[in-house]
Amino acid sequence: MDKVVALSLGTGDFASGFPAVTAQIWDRTTPHPVKFTAALPAAPQIPEFYRRWQLLYLSLHQRLDLGLRIEIEAADVTNVSEREFSDLCQQLAQAINDWLDAPSFCPVVQQLRTHLDIHEEIRFIFESNVRLLQRLPWHLWNFFNDYRHAEVALSTPTYQRSQTQVSPLVMPKPRVLAILGNSRGIDTAEDRACLEQLSDRAELTFLVEPTREELNQQLWQPWHIVFFAGHSFSQDTGTLQLNREDTLTLKQLCYGLKYAIAQGLKLAIFNSCDGLGLAQALADLHIPQVIVMREPVPDQVAQRFLRYFLASFASGKSLYRSVREARERLQGLEGIYPCATWLPVIFQNPAEDPPYWQDWYGGARLSAASNTSRAKPLSSVSTTLAAMRSVLLTSLMMTVMVMGVRHLGLLQGWELQAFDRLMRSRPDEPPDDRLLIVAITEDDFQLPVQQQRTGSLSDQAFIQLLNTLTALQPRAIGLDIYRNFPAQSLTAAQIQQIQSNNRLFAVCKVRDRQTHHPGIAPPPEVPLERQGFSDIVVDPDGVLRRHLLAMNPHPTSPCETPYALSAQLVFHYLAAEGMTAQFTSDQQLQMGDVVFERLHNRQGAYQGIDSWGYQILLNYRPHQSITGIARTVTLAEVLSGQLGVDDVKDRIVLIGVVATSAGDYLATPYSSGFAAYEEVPGVVVQAQMVSQLLSAVQDGRPLLTPLPRWADGLWVWGWAVVGGWVVCWGRSHPRLLVVPSLAILLVGSITIGAIYLTALALLTQGYWVPLVPAALAVVLTGGLPMALPPLSAACSRGFPLKAGQA
Repeated sequence: MDKVVALSLGTGDFASGFPAVTAQIWDRTTPHPVKFTAALPAAPQIPEFYRRWQLLYLSLHQRLDLGLRIEIEAADVTNVSEREFSDLCQQLAQAINDWLDAPSFCPVVQQLRTHLDIHEEIRFIFESNVRLLQRLPWHLWNFFNDYRHAEVALSTPTYQRSQTQVSPLVMPKPRVLAILGNSRGIDTAEDRACLEQLSDRAELTFLVEPTREELNQQLWQPWHIVFFAGHSFSQDTGTLQLNREDTLTLKQLCYGLKYAIAQGLKLAIFNSCDGLGLAQALADLHIPQVIVMREPVPDQVAQRFLRYFLASFASGKSLYRSVREARERLQGLEGIYPCATWLPVIFQNPAEDPPYWQDWYGGARLSAASNTSRAKPLSSVSTTLAAMRSVLLTSLMMTVMVMGVRHLGLLQGWELQAFDRLMRSRPDEPPDDRLLIVAITEDDFQLPVQQQRTGSLSDQAFIQLLNTLTALQPRAIGLDIYRNFPAQSLTAAQIQQIQSNNRLFAVCKVRDRQTHHPGIAPPPEVPLERQGFSDIVVDPDGVLRRHLLAMNPHPTSPCETPYALSAQLVFHYLAAEGMTAQFTSDQQLQMGDVVFERLHNRQGAYQGIDSWGYQILLNYRPHQSITGIARTVTLAEVLSGQLGVDDVKDRIVLIGVVATSAGDYLATPYSSGFAAYEEVPGVVVQAQMVSQLLSAVQDGRPLLTPLPRWADGLWVWGWAVVGGWVVCWGRSHPRLLVVPSLAILLVGSITIGAIYLTALALLTQGYWVPLVPAALAVVLTGGLPMALPPLSAACSRGFPLKAGQA
């Protein structure tokens, strides 16, 4: 975790010493900083060494014509040898270390080494308003050789948090205002080229040798970074040369700068000479961070520092680490540009937290608490792996949570509705020409042959219908009408016809112990082997989605058959094809080569159903609507002789009532949606059941099967990973986002749409996958990085720029 060290020298001077030096250490988990005091002795040699060093530094650079970004008067310099200058650098460094190694200051050093870890990043802030103390090369202190992740910053003794707007403007990526001032004698074009390499990662606006009015107008806009390259100098205050005629101080821009800071300006970079006066002026405005050059800086040094710093900072590393890395890489230039590593320095407002580059994507600003949770970016590979681990862990947690909620049955209603939506979205299939439905309508109730009817079909209508159909050679006839009473008006010969007609199958209803329904007996004339129950199982919302094939009736039930009417009809139909039904060794029903796997509790969306009997999912066959499953004729049409042998031969004929007054209507997945609510007659449902069984055995039409629970979990987790990864990727590529939150919402919607289409495609192949849990896991996994800043930062740092891109 990052640590902050603030070292205040208090009152005093080098001539008499500093008697009240205060050091404080804190991090974001520390409610109160650790504080200790000591003293520093007099060191009059240090100001003398520094003044001589500064004079020789300017002399050497002017003599070598190294293109300083400052105007130097000829009288200010003297001749100097490089050896003499090198010796003076060592003397100044040794004087600083001897001073800080003084016994009176040892308590501070010991406390620092006790509380700091060499592996953590440390922001070491020297607080002082004395310009000489600010100019000293504090990084030469041997202490920093042991703490490789520490970097020096300067600060004024008094500071406060900047007055940033509560609701900052949302911007898709960092906004940089680059001011290229007076370029006489220097090359600011190279600075521009360095910045332009970030054009895909930042919104850049360049002002080339602007007027004061042009600069002021731009400051009244929101910016994250303000950059200046050109001539500058510090005397009583910092001064910029905007163009070849105009020079101004930052005080002359104070209103525009205050507005920019309030709008979110976090960092100012002055790639120009002698910038401490500029930093002091901005500190008075409470800007969070400024990077300046302590002394006059050559073109090459300024440009290399900018290139190195941007490469590191834009790749996801912290600001302090980026500055130290860029500063130390300047050592390769010190053969030409002595003391290049001495020049860059951070001027910090200790009340503010240094930003990360990715904090500015989408206008995001992390809170102080979130900054403490940032993972320290090490490299493109390691940060990508860190983001991957974050996504995998988050998605796994969300999957476990969603599957746990599902196990409790809390998602069952939503999942069944989603299943219905998928069922209605499937393409139409042709009608099943192996079936014929004889529908008894309201008009059929008024036929003369129906005048003495009991129930839906009179004895005379029944025997006449049976004889007519039998003559047309159907393979099976299914009577989906209850006739739990003996035929009163039929002759013995007619009753014998019914008993001996091996094509005829009739329904009955099993006694239900839960609802206390007594059951309904079969027609007395139809033997047990040609009886089938009509019982169904509906879901809690009243919709029929399951197909009950078999069960063990209660011994006292008037309906004793173990098989459904649909199963009995199919058994009889397939027997003529040489196929018989049987149970496998694991008690699964098999017809031909097809095994009808039994539906169990806690399978698929069902998390608490009564899975009694032998149930499978009912795979409806849609054709315009599910009532178009087969050709339908009325009782009147059959009795009037309108059917021929070709209409009936070798088909399964189902006889049932479609008159609304009979009340034999059922809700199906096709009964709701945007169309008017519609239930379908029971005889149509029987036809759907028969068609499902025949189509599976003879046509290879897939049965609907939920995935095993482990496969459901993998499916949900896989989509959670996709959702989390898409959001992370989107947050780290703000150039793709116009309005980040809306764009991420759009990407999330596309992902959920992909889940829906994939689930639909799989359903047409017979696989019922969890749609709602997968969508919910995507929303939670994708939304968590947006809600929790540490995960957001991990996402953004997971896709850093390569160093060569900055």
